[in-house]
Amino acid sequence: MPTAPDMRRTTYREALRAGLHEALKRDPRVFLMGEDVGKYGGTYAVSRGFLEEFGPERIRDTPLSESAFVGAGIGAALGGMRPIVEVMTVNFSLLALDQILNGAATLRHMSGGQFTVPLVIRMATGAGRQLAAQHSHSLEGWYAHIPGIRVLAPATLEDARGMLWSALQEPDPVIIFEHAVLYNLEGELPEDAGAVPLDRAAVRREGKDLSLIAYGGTLPKALQAAERLAAEGVAAEVLDLRSLRPLDEAAILATVGKTHRAVIVDEGWRSGSLAAEISARIMEGAFYSLDAPVQRVCSEEVPIPYARHLEEAAIPQVEDILAAAGKVLGRDA
Repeated sequence: MPTAPDMRRTTYREALRAGLHEALKRDPRVFLMGEDVGKYGGTYAVSRGFLEEFGPERIRDTPLSESAFVGAGIGAALGGMRPIVEVMTVNFSLLALDQILNGAATLRHMSGGQFTVPLVIRMATGAGRQLAAQHSHSLEGWYAHIPGIRVLAPATLEDARGMLWSALQEPDPVIIFEHAVLYNLEGELPEDAGAVPLDRAAVRREGKDLSLIAYGGTLPKALQAAERLAAEGVAAEVLDLRSLRPLDEAAILATVGKTHRAVIVDEGWRSGSLAAEISARIMEGAFYSLDAPVQRVCSEEVPIPYARHLEEAAIPQVEDILAAAGKVLGRDA
């Protein structure tokens, strides 16, 4: 019989570090650049010590100009390098939206395939750290709207460790959203953990009574809600989307076809949300499998507040997921 892999206790942050370190060691074309990635060791300490190990040519501190250094990353990718650009937070990425949307996402298409942009952009996203409205939003759905890029949301240690190397093999730009509340997430990771496929959602918990569809920072909350429901005799299936563009529509329809009920958990705002897109696809592809209307658990339609109690009230919580599950199970009467 095959032996179980050796496991080690680690964190989401350290898993990201391991993936980044491996990429820098394996491919001399890979380099990292962004604000505070070198001397400071990264805003979230993911690149701590890398400047000393790899030198300033490959660990490049940049000025506070997202448009400039994302544009430099596009140029480096066009020139044959494999740049990893770190944007401190998703809110700041809007300063580089022209470079991403009108440049990186379009160049392979507009050149008839003559040019590729193998660029990886990493950025922190999400609320829960009392950093107020300019540092806390979840804009993954905006980027998932753009053709020409791939959008990833690692929510587990395995994906934090393995998605980067797979992303570096892509001919098109890849944006990796790291939810900031996950950096201290602890768990076990196989010693031989490596690259992971990027195209498939993953069932993180099997169930038959309803589907909880989540990604990134909402996955732990969905798993907690499923545990609470299990204590009540309800078997909730938890689907981790992992890739937001392209969506694994087959996996979404499969879980709904199995459980006949769906709750989508999305830290984006409800209006025009990624959850709305997923709900629409369920209605188009699995309408006759549904035993109840699809429910969405999203952030309130406000800028994320600073005060702790207001921030918690503004973003999806386990109790909100349980309330939505009660509706699809017919328990809200």
